[in-house]
Amino acid sequence: MYESIKNFNKQFEYEPEISGKINLKKFKQFIVCGMGGSHLAVDILMSYDPALDLVIHNDYGLPFIAKEDIKKTLMIFSSYSGNTEEVVDSFQAAIKKKLPATAISIGGKLLELAKKHRVPYIQMPDTKIQPRMALGFSLRALLKIIGQIKALKESAILVHSLNPAIYEDAGKNLAEKFKGKNPVIYASRRNFSIAYNWKIKFNETGKIPAFCNVFPELNHNEMTGFDVKEGTRGLSDKFYFIIIKDGDDHPKIVKRMKVLSELYRKRGLPVEIISLSEDKPRFFKIFSALVLADWITYYTAKQYGVEPEQVPMVEEFKKSILEPII
Repeated sequence: MYESIKNFNKQFEYEPEISGKINLKKFKQFIVCGMGGSHLAVDILMSYDPALDLVIHNDYGLPFIAKEDIKKTLMIFSSYSGNTEEVVDSFQAAIKKKLPATAISIGGKLLELAKKHRVPYIQMPDTKIQPRMALGFSLRALLKIIGQIKALKESAILVHSLNPAIYEDAGKNLAEKFKGKNPVIYASRRNFSIAYNWKIKFNETGKIPAFCNVFPELNHNEMTGFDVKEGTRGLSDKFYFIIIKDGDDHPKIVKRMKVLSELYRKRGLPVEIISLSEDKPRFFKIFSALVLADWITYYTAKQYGVEPEQVPMVEEFKKSILEPII
């Protein structure tokens, strides 16, 4: 785990190749079927460029597609292991309907089916890391399959510009600061993918509860749950609030972040402001924040005495749903 964080930037050296023929120019919309870590790259890409017509489907079956949109919509089936039950189910449903399809995986049943049905695919390198730690590989594979050549070139720069090691000390110090608390991560709508990734990393790497939400919506509901009163202080005291601030956020969002921080602190609630790197390319802003989260959650796991990489409860759950109900 330590080495995978330290060497994360090297993932952007990866040059994905599509096996099989596909005319990407005919597709205007992309629906990505993926669960957990296998759709995190889609979230990031939508944060990088909100104009991209990307839709996430994280369920069984298929989403609704209007008849007039079918020919211009490419289904992308993303499963890091290739054995994700929901994604395989969606793939099989798409084959029955003869929908335009592609696949992204390191192997498993998904690639077996793609080869069998002559569906174009990208086989990512299997470096034995968890899906959430393979975001560089996943992002570049996704960019290749939707034909985003410019973004591929921009992300490749991270090999040299992003140095994960320089964030380690800050991550370790923040982990100590957050100890004994449940993190709640807030961000603007555009940066929700960063907040959500932080939450996932606290859950899967740190093995602790964590939650996230976005401005301005949380100001209309969630924050009232932390209007601390004598009878509820015992509940509110278990949380630590992390606000991810971006210099490119709307000025009114920045003001909301400031005001909320003051209101929470006034009520005795701890708040940490994490500012994204100023005057840096968008991909650098996103991935430097995610590397910081990797270090925080790695040291969170260490201080609680839990194993940071594996997700045994997920494996236990997968095994249980395969067992017949008596």
